Amino acid sequence: MVVQNNLDLGDSRKWIVLEPFIHQVGGHMSMMKYDDYTVCKPLVSQEQWFYETLPAAMKRFTPQYKGIVSVHLKKDSMGNLSLIACPQTDNRSSLDNASKESSMTIWQKLNQANTSSGDHTFVKWNHGPLTNTAKDSCQGKAVLQTDLQYHRDVSSIMEDANGNQPEKNSYNPWGLYCHKQHLNRMSSKYNENKLHQFLLLENVVSKYKCPCILDLKMGTRQHGDDASEEKKARQIKKCEQSTSASLGARICGMQVYQADTVQYLCKDKYYGRKLSPDGFRQALLQFLHNGNRLRTDLVEPIVSQLKALLSVIKKQNSYRFYSSSLLINYEGLEKATPSDNHPQGHCQHSSCSLPHGNSHPKVDVRMIDFAHTTNKGSRFNHTVYEGPDNGYIFGLENLIKTFQSICVGE
Repeated sequence: MVVQNNLDLGDSRKWIVLEPFIHQVGGHMSMMKYDDYTVCKPLVSQEQWFYETLPAAMKRFTPQYKGIVSVHLKKDSMGNLSLIACPQTDNRSSLDNASKESSMTIWQKLNQANTSSGDHTFVKWNHGPLTNTAKDSCQGKAVLQTDLQYHRDVSSIMEDANGNQPEKNSYNPWGLYCHKQHLNRMSSKYNENKLHQFLLLENVVSKYKCPCILDLKMGTRQHGDDASEEKKARQIKKCEQSTSASLGARICGMQVYQADTVQYLCKDKYYGRKLSPDGFRQALLQFLHNGNRLRTDLVEPIVSQLKALLSVIKKQNSYRFYSSSLLINYEGLEKATPSDNHPQGHCQHSSCSLPHGNSHPKVDVRMIDFAHTTNKGSRFNHTVYEGPDNGYIFGLENLIKTFQSICVGE
C-alpha cells in the first residue's frame, strides 16, 4: 500500500481533523475518531500484518481493516494542538463515503499548561467542548459517571479549574488520558510536519445509541516475544497478581449505561487488576445491570458468540494472541415496552429478562489489539509455536462459565 511521503500543507480541503474517540475504555494507545464509522490508531507493523493476513474465519470477530492514513501534529498560533489526517487515494473502498469535511476539532480547545516540578503534564483539557461529542453518542442525554481507580495522570485531566474532580462527566476519562499522553509524546519527539502512519479500523460501536463496552485482556500471558527482560518480568507479575493467571481474563475497562440516572458507569484497568475471581464475576454482573434491572436477556447472545469465537480460536494453529483484548459490546438503550413499568430495582431472576417481541439484543464480540500477535507464517515471528493459544482458550472457557453462572443465580 502506497503512502504519501510529502505533506501538502497548502490544500486544507484534504485534511480531516481527528477527534478523541470518547468510547475508548481501555488500552494505553490512543484511539481517534476518523469519521462516524471509522477509528484510527498509531500503526504497528506487526498489527498491520495481522489484519492483512487475517484468517477468514476470524473476520467476523475482528474490526474491519480499512487501510492506513497519514497523520501529523498541528499547533496553531495560540499553542493549541490538533491531529490532522491526510486521506490517501488508495485507501479501501469502504472509505469512499467517509466525510471529507473537517469538523471543529476538540484538540483546538486544549490549553497548554506550565510544567511544574515533578509534573510532566504538557496539556490540560478544556472540558466544555467535549459536551457536544458526548451528547451525540447517546441521544444528547447520557453523561459518564466515573468510578475509577485514578492514576495520578488520570486524575490530572479530570480536574476543573479549582483542582476538583467532578463526579459526573460527559466524556470517558480513560480515553482522554490516552489522548493526552499521546500528544505529549508526539509534541516532545517530532516536529509538526512529521508524518505518522495510522491504521484505519471499523468503529465497532457505531451502531449503538448508548454503547455498553467491556474490555478484557485475554490469556494467561501478556508479554510479546520481543519484550525486554524488564517488561517480561513486569507483565508476568501483573498476570500472577490478577485474574489473568486464575481465569485467563482480566478487566481493562468498562462503561455501562445506567437507565435510571441516564449516565454511564465507568471502570478502568486499575480496578480490574485488583479483582479476585469472585470480584470478576461481580464486575460482569455490574456490566449487565442498567441501574433498573439485571439484563439477563443479554447472557444467551453473549455466550453464543463467545462459544463461536472459542470454536474458531481452537482451530488457529500456531497463533498466539499475546496482549490482545476482547470487546463485548451491547446496546444500553432499550425500547420501551408495557412490561418496563415494573417496580424498578427489585426484579427477580425469572423476571429480569424482558425480551422485546422476537428481536434479540444487539450484542457484539470482537478481538482487538494485535501488536504482539504472532504465528508460524509471521515475518515478525521470534518463536514458532505449535497448536492453538491455550491461554486464550482458557480465558474464553472461564468467561463463558462465568456468564452462564449469572443465569443460574448467586
